[in-house]
Amino acid sequence: MKVTQAHANNPRTWKTIVKDWDLYLMLVPGMMFLFLLKYTPMYGLIIAFQDFSIFRGIGGSPWVGLKHFERLIANDQFLNVLINTILISFYKLIFLFPAPIIVAVLLNEIRKMMFKRIVQSVIYLPHFISWVIISGLFINMLSLTDGIVNTVIEWLGGERIAFFMNQSAFRPLLVVTEGWKEVGWGTIIYLAAIASIDPQLYEAAKMDGANKFQQMIHVTLPGIFSTIVLMFILRLGNMLEAGTEQILVMYNPVVYDVADVIGTYVYRVGIGASDYSFSTAVGMFESVVAFALVVSGNAMCKKFLGRSIW
Repeated sequence: MKVTQAHANNPRTWKTIVKDWDLYLMLVPGMMFLFLLKYTPMYGLIIAFQDFSIFRGIGGSPWVGLKHFERLIANDQFLNVLINTILISFYKLIFLFPAPIIVAVLLNEIRKMMFKRIVQSVIYLPHFISWVIISGLFINMLSLTDGIVNTVIEWLGGERIAFFMNQSAFRPLLVVTEGWKEVGWGTIIYLAAIASIDPQLYEAAKMDGANKFQQMIHVTLPGIFSTIVLMFILRLGNMLEAGTEQILVMYNPVVYDVADVIGTYVYRVGIGASDYSFSTAVGMFESVVAFALVVSGNAMCKKFLGRSIW
């Protein structure tokens, strides 16, 4: 604290601020956004410890301590929701986290720039399409009656599948649709990391007799390893999110048992049943676990891989 205060009282610090006042002024909108939309809403977490009533407000609602967290732990429905969240997030982590890395490494080896740019554009454009549109697109493609996928399955001698009504098919459907939408966007991050690798490393590897595959293993992947670790830790922080927006527009009561995650559960309980205190407790539980995952993931990467965010 003394070091910080001495640094703040340093005349050179204030001279720097005055000199670059326009740059510091550019921080104001971002800081206001952070304060108004990220920190101010935290005041609402109080209702997780109250029997909140919209008529009484936060100030007039009675305090109940950890009552809603006890309900959360004892709720069998929430246990199923938590299991669904972990499983769906785990499937997406296993299948979708390596996909952008693989695609980026393969694209980096393409020498025809026109083809490379076309492929990049095609695979990352779905990122800008909303889940509502994507849901409608796949509902039409996978339609039980006239969908192109079921038509091909029937043509090959199989039976038509109601993908959106089939509990065993719905989770893989979530993984496939998110992969189609987001893999291209993740590829851009790794391509940018690959572009920062010193070309002389590739030249040295060639002189040592390394082929393309060996260059990928010993030059490209180590060169983007720090980026991979960073993205992995950030992905851990979103483990309990599990694609809430995606699931909200794609699921239905038939698949609630395998598709209802924490985010959709909070939406149904908080908005549908108007149980705001309980839904806030669920959301707070999700945030605390996400924070713990980020901290533990960072510690594990630092210990076993020698790389971390802090």
